[in-house]
Order: sequence, then C-alpha cells, then structure tokens
Amino acid sequence: MHDDRSITEHRLRRVLKERVKPAVHSRAVPLTVERWEAPGEPVPVAEGLAAHYEPCAIGDPWGPAWGTTWFRVTGTVPADWAGRTVEAVLDLGFDRMMPGFQCEGLVHRADGGEVKALNPYNDWVRVADRAEGGEQVEWYVEAASNPVLVDHAATYEGDLPTSGDQPLYRLARMELTVFDTEVWELVQDLEVLYDLMTQLDAADARRHGILRALGAALDTLDPADVPGTAAAARGCLARVLAAPANASAHRISAVGHAHIDSAWLWPLRETVRKVSRTASNMVNLMDQHPEFVFAMSQAQQLDWIKTYRPELFERVKKKIADGQFVPVGGMWVESDTNMVGGEAMARQFLYGKKFFLDEFGIETQNVWLPDSFGYTAAMPQIVKLSGSKWFLTQKISWSQVNRFPHHTFWWEGIDGTRVFTHFPPVDTYNSDLGGAQLAHAARNYREKGHGSRSLVPFGWGDGGGGPTREHLARARRQRDLEGSPKVRIERPDAFFEKARAEYEDAPVWAGELYLELHRGTYTSQAKTKQGNRRSESLLREAELWATTAAVRVAGYAYPYEDLERIWKTVLLHQFHDILPGSSIAWVHREARATYAAVREELRGITLAAQQALAGQGTEEIVFNCAPHARRGVPAGGAGRPAEAGEPVTVEERHGGGHILANGRLLVEIDSRGLIVSVYDLEERREAVAPGAAANLLQIHPDFPNMWDAWDIDAFYRHRVTDLVELDRLEVTGSGPRSATVRVTRSFGRSAAVQQITLRAGAKTVDIVTEVDWHETEKFLKAAFPLDVKADRTASETQFGHVYRATHTNTSWEAVKFEICAHRWIHAEEPGWGVALLNDSTYGHDVTRDVRADGGQTTTVRLSLLRAPRYPDPETDQGSHTLRFSLASGAGIGDAVREGHALNLPERVVRGAGPVAPLVTVDEDAVVVEAVKSAEDRSGDVIVRLYESRGGRARAVLTAGFPIADAVESDLLERPLAGSAVGVPTPEGRIPLTLRPFQIVTVRLRRA
Repeated sequence: MHDDRSITEHRLRRVLKERVKPAVHSRAVPLTVERWEAPGEPVPVAEGLAAHYEPCAIGDPWGPAWGTTWFRVTGTVPADWAGRTVEAVLDLGFDRMMPGFQCEGLVHRADGGEVKALNPYNDWVRVADRAEGGEQVEWYVEAASNPVLVDHAATYEGDLPTSGDQPLYRLARMELTVFDTEVWELVQDLEVLYDLMTQLDAADARRHGILRALGAALDTLDPADVPGTAAAARGCLARVLAAPANASAHRISAVGHAHIDSAWLWPLRETVRKVSRTASNMVNLMDQHPEFVFAMSQAQQLDWIKTYRPELFERVKKKIADGQFVPVGGMWVESDTNMVGGEAMARQFLYGKKFFLDEFGIETQNVWLPDSFGYTAAMPQIVKLSGSKWFLTQKISWSQVNRFPHHTFWWEGIDGTRVFTHFPPVDTYNSDLGGAQLAHAARNYREKGHGSRSLVPFGWGDGGGGPTREHLARARRQRDLEGSPKVRIERPDAFFEKARAEYEDAPVWAGELYLELHRGTYTSQAKTKQGNRRSESLLREAELWATTAAVRVAGYAYPYEDLERIWKTVLLHQFHDILPGSSIAWVHREARATYAAVREELRGITLAAQQALAGQGTEEIVFNCAPHARRGVPAGGAGRPAEAGEPVTVEERHGGGHILANGRLLVEIDSRGLIVSVYDLEERREAVAPGAAANLLQIHPDFPNMWDAWDIDAFYRHRVTDLVELDRLEVTGSGPRSATVRVTRSFGRSAAVQQITLRAGAKTVDIVTEVDWHETEKFLKAAFPLDVKADRTASETQFGHVYRATHTNTSWEAVKFEICAHRWIHAEEPGWGVALLNDSTYGHDVTRDVRADGGQTTTVRLSLLRAPRYPDPETDQGSHTLRFSLASGAGIGDAVREGHALNLPERVVRGAGPVAPLVTVDEDAVVVEAVKSAEDRSGDVIVRLYESRGGRARAVLTAGFPIADAVESDLLERPLAGSAVGVPTPEGRIPLTLRPFQIVTVRLRRA
C-alpha cells in the first residue's frame, strides 16, 4: 500500500484548525460591552461593580502595564436557542501560546460572587446547559493587563514607576454562542488519537490502524456541516478508542496542578489575584467532573484566598472535604532550599502544616517542590521531622550535563535520614496530558523492570490557570488505550503508596540534589539575600529574649501574633523566585522595604524584652544571642564582657603597607591593600598561599547563554580582572582592642572601600566591604588563595554541613563550579584548617592548584555581586555593605562558632545586672538553634538543637527554670517517639544523645 501518512496528517491538522474547532462555538451573537479603568492598584470588587462604565467595542485597546480594566458584559439569549447549551466566549485579546504570562480576567456576577476565570485556554463561561430563550446575561470582568515579560531581554516594564502607559491589549471577542457538545467531543477524539499516533513507531500496526480510522472520520465529516456530521465521524473512531492498553503499559497517576509562582514576572499583589482566578476555575471544574483531583501547595496562597475571597474559600473548603481539592507540600511557600536557614526551613513546615491542620483538619504527607533550584542535603531529616513521608521534585531534569539516574528512589540526607522520593519522568510540572508528553514519560522512566508507575502533574502553570475540561477529556480517553500509558486521575498520596509498595527497595541517592543550572541565584539581588539572612538572625534574637522574659519577668507578654506574622512574611519572601533574585524589579523593591520594616519591628521586640530582663539601672549589659559563649558572656545570656588577650599592634611593612598583630595572628597588608600573610603564631602556620594575595577583589564578564539572573556559565572564568589599583591605603583605627586598615579602590563606574580589622584575642581577620556598584553584566568575587591541601571543602547548610570535592575528576564534580554555603565554608588538611565566614553571602567557588614547590593552593572565593539585565535591569545597582572574615587555624567547630558570632552581633543594654541563660548546653558540638514559646501558648519552652560537627555527641541540656518534664517533639511541637532526650533530673538537667547532624526539638513543660 502506498504511504499516505503525511497527506492524512496534514489534512487532519487543517480540518481541525479551520473547520472543527471553530464549530464548537457557533451561531454567535455579540454582547454589549462597557468598560471602566481602575485608577492605580486593584480595587475591591464592590468598588468595581459600582463604578461608572462607558461604551466599549471589539478591537478597542485596553490596559496599560499593571493596570486593571473592568468590563461590564450584558446580553440576551436568542429565543430560538431554547434548549441548547449556551456559552459566552470572552476573549480579552489573548495570545494562545502564553497562558499565565499575560492578561487574565475574573468574571463576577452582579452580586459580586465569582463565576470563573478567563485565560488563553479558558475563555468561555457557561450560561446554561439547556437555555431558555430570552435569558438575560450580566457579568463584570476584572481584567488584569499584566505585561508579557518572557523574552529574556532587559525591560523596564517590570516595575510600576518605570513601565509604560500605552495599552497592551485589544479586546478580541465578546459573544454569546451555542456550544456544540458533539463537536467538542470530536475535537478531543481527533487530538488524542493524532497525538498518540505520532508517538508510535512507523512500523507499528497500531499507528496505521489509527491512521485509517482518522482518514475514515475525515471522509465522513462534512466541512460545510460539521455539527450535522460530527456524530458519524466519531463513530468511525469508536473502535480504535476502545482498544485496551497493553497489560504491561506504564501507569500514570495524573494529578491536576497549577504551578503558581508566588512572585516572579508579576508582583505579590498580582499573585493574590492569580490564585483566586485559578481556584475559582478548579472548583467549577470539580462541580462538573467529580473524578477531577487538583493538588495545591503553598499554605500562603490558600491563606490569601481566605483573606481576600472568603466566599471562594468556603467553596475550596467544601471541595477539600470532598477529597477533590488536595492540599500538598506542607510548606508555607514552595521555598528555595539552598539559602533558607535551618530554623526558617523548620518554620516553613511548622506554619504550612499548621495552616492545613487548623483550616482543613488535614495533615499533608508529601513535600511538593517541583521548581526550586536544587535541594539541600538537610531536607530528608527536616521532611521526616515535619511528619511528612514523601518528596516530589521536577527541576533536576533541567540539569545541563549529568542525567539524574533515578525517578523513584530513597533520598538520604546528611544525618542518614531517608525519604521516599519521586522525580516525574514526564519532565514537566505543567503537563498537557498529550500523547507526546505521556509517551516521553513512559520512555524516559528509569525504573523499568522494578517499578511501573509515575506521577504527572497536569494543568497550565507558572502563572496559574490549572487544568481545563480538555485535559480531563484526554485523561478519560487514555485511561485504557492501546499504545498509551494507562492514565488515572488520583491523589498524590495514592500514587506514593502504590509506588512504594511495588518498589520498597528503590535505590538510594545520598547528599544534595544539585541543580546543574541557575547557579547565579546564589548571588543575584544581594539586598534581598541580606534582608533574608538578617531577618532570620533577628527572629532568633527576638524569640530567645522574648521567651526568656516571658519565663522570668512578671507581666511580660510573649508577642505570639507579632512573631508569627513576621515569620510568615519572611517565609513568603523565601519563595523560589524571590530569595534567589529571579523576579522582576517590583518584587525586589518591595522586598527591600519589607525587610526594612521587619528589621525595625524585630529590633523593637528584642529591645523591649532585653530591657525587661535587664531591669532598671545604668550598668552596660552585653546580650549574647549566639549559641556559644564569647568574651566571657554565656550563650543566650547577658553580662559584662571579659578582657580579651594581648593588645593589637600596628607597624609599617617593609616595601609598603601595614602589619597587624595580636599575639595570635600576624597579618600583613601590602602596598596594594591586599592581604599577603595571615600567620598563625600559635600553630606556626601560614594561611595565605606563597606568592598569592588574599582578599583580592576580582571581576568577570557575566553574560550567560540564557537565564540572566539565574545562570552563571562556566566560561565566565575565561576572563578575569584583578582589582589591584589603589586609591588610598590608611590606618583608620588603632588601639589595644582593635586595629583597622582602610583600602579604597575605583574600577569601571564603581568603587569599593574595605576595612580590614584585627581584634584583640581573635583568630579571625574581619573585612567590611562597601561597594558602590554600577557595573552591567559583571560578576564581583573576593578570592582567598589558601596554603591548604584540601581534597574537599565543607559548606554550612541547614543543621550541619555538606562536603564537596575540590577536584574535577568526574563530570558530577566539574559541574559544581559554583556552590552554596551559609555562614561559612571550611578547608582543611589533617590538624589545621581555615574557614571563610560571611554575614549575607551564599555563592562560592573553590579551585585547587599544585604549585612548583609541590604544595597545593586551595582558592576559596565569595561571590559578592552580579549585574544581570533580566528580569530586573537594575539588579544590584547601588551601595552594598558586605561582611566576611578569615578564621585561621579553624576546625569545623571554630567555623560554626565564628559563623554564628559574625551573624549574631552583641547588643548592649543598660540595666541592673547580668541575665542568666534560659537554657544551657555543656557540649559545644551541640548547637542551640532556637528557643521559643510553644505555639499552643501553654507557656512551655521549645528548644531546638542539633549536632554541628558530623559526629556523635553526648550533652546535657539544663533549664534555667523549674520544669515538670522534657519531651522530644517534632517540628510541629508534638511528642515524638525518640530516644535522644533522657529523663530530666530534679535540677532540670536533661541528658541528650545525638547522632551526627541530628536535629532534636525538646519541649520543656514548666513546673
């Protein structure tokens, strides 16, 4: 037989596009349209309904960037349509290829209630299943004219003050139509079979059987009378649609989903509306399709619905109770996991899961993080301690070099905890359930022969929208269809239960899930990152002193509501496009203002608690919030600091520069203002590699291949400029307690002032770098070439650290040319090491080189600033103050201690006398991460601590107040069946036994 495949396929595509799809909505009559432009920010619905509307016509331009236009749409159903299914088509001027990234609308009734949302793949509103002639239609469409910002080109449309005022859209279609159900079903039949057919091998008889059936259907269909011949055409397809799938076919659990970034190419306030629009459509779809299951993560987004759309929230609650609308994820937002601090990650689960429990009585079991940019190795333990069992991600499929070897596996964290994990082989979290994607999932699945199923999140996402009736039609047809995987719409937990049951002995992946992409997110938008780090530190302080005051001071009231509200604000800004610096300018402008407000409020809460504790008096009392004693002030206590060590001296250096010494370190700064020696007088070791200079600022070109704010490509290293030209070098502070050398440089359009300080008694060199940054597409680093032979470095992560190789033996190691560390990164050889500490930097890189003398130089660099142009063309422009320190002769324990000290500065308050710590731990390896009052307001004290060095530890936790009991708890402060916490003595001493990196939460019940 002659091969006529291409002819039939081309014929089908044209008939579908030009005849069948247009016939779904026929016999159109125009609606009357009026408009009102809301001034400024979006207005309440009542105000939009009551506004003065003016006439509007199809083709009229509307909507400046970020504006809101209200359309009033009215009409009458023609009398001769009685008994027919009638829908309105309301096309705001959509680009069909960009759902979630452009204009959207929410349709309201005249009484203000939501009807449904409008987007490029959901532009219809049902009037009646069986219309009555003369039926009146009146709707109000709240239309958002969000600019299209997906071109990866510099644009100033990403912020309200710099965006244009010209209309972005033209009204396209506002009509009442007859909806032909049979024609719509024919469209679904044809599309499913066509998609399936094109995925089958050309030699497969099934492919040819479908081709012949499609040809017969096209022969039967009359293009001039599609409604009249649709049923007959469908009859030609019935047999091929009824053929059952192979018994061994891959099984797909399809879960409705709408990945809604809590901010990205739109501000937070627009996400509030996106969430409402999506949820409105989902509950409507559930009303029509009881089999439909939709999963929604991010407690914050459901809380927005509760706050701003209470009527819709009640509908959502009803669908949750019915089991169709499924909360997942257990976190406040789908946060970044690389840079979020340990306690903040615990609070993501505390407040996320608590919201789901309080509002819906549901304990979520799965952690749903499809789109974060890599996943910390601390996550499995945190997941387990939150009471969750499963983990789902998708983003690792974006890795550029190494293909991840598993789709279903056990993920093992730094402490040995394992969590059952799935990585959907469909390679998208916005599946259309089309044949191409389902076939890819089946082919791509790495567990063949062991497992047989995978999960597919389906629905329009990124900017929201969710599944449509077309998605559900595809699922129905592919439930049991020859040549296709078997598709079942079901809840995520149902998938995980089945997947684990069939593959209990799944392989193990130990360590971080490193994304081989988006490494620039460790550095972009430095002020957002600094705001996050400082907010985390300030929250620690506020909770510690407020809890201490609540226990110790009569009449002091713990600020539960304020601290919870502030925590939720900080958690929101840890969303995976805010903290990583990959959102538009509007988002980061607001974030800077938010962090400033958080800072002032937390300082006020902290000061009030400290003053209550210090009492009335004039004595200077130093409060130490750090988890280790310093200068004689105990951890978590306050008192008078002790004198520290020998006085600091300053000398002129031969050849220019200065020498600072304090009896422990001798620091040489040369005539270029570079540190050429940090000599450990106690260990008689040099930290700086011979012939090299530390604290060397270096600048690289930074023009990645695509994702500007997200990516750093390895070729950036091919060109580097060392910033060694000096404007000024001077000693600006010299006394027995400390000495400071000030270094001033100019480069390009920018300038940097560095203050290098050595303190009495310290083994750290402290550097404060002030940069007035006005470069474009440049990358600023600070290099520290160390005389250390290190095959690996340790980088702090949540509740511990992770080791990474310094060599590039394999492609898995080579791709980690930019890595994330929290407060410190540490390099050592047996018996001696160096730590590089920071107060707000996350990006680092480490390289190694063998010198002519046979020694190894391990160069550790901090990534300070970038200047990408998209999506915020002014990223990082302006003034920055960055603090980092070099700790010589440091072990891991020293890195932990000094990292906390740098990030948790002492506070001085005048009062009557010292304040004893509320709790103490007698082992430095066991670090107290948080001290807070219990969420249930019982007055119990919650202490969270962890083993910080990667070894076993025995310690005693002592309560500085009478206790009735000490119970090990999970992150939600519920009793946990564990053995880390022993029975307390009558004196309040609680024995602890911790494995490496173990997190332990102790609930102290007050006597």
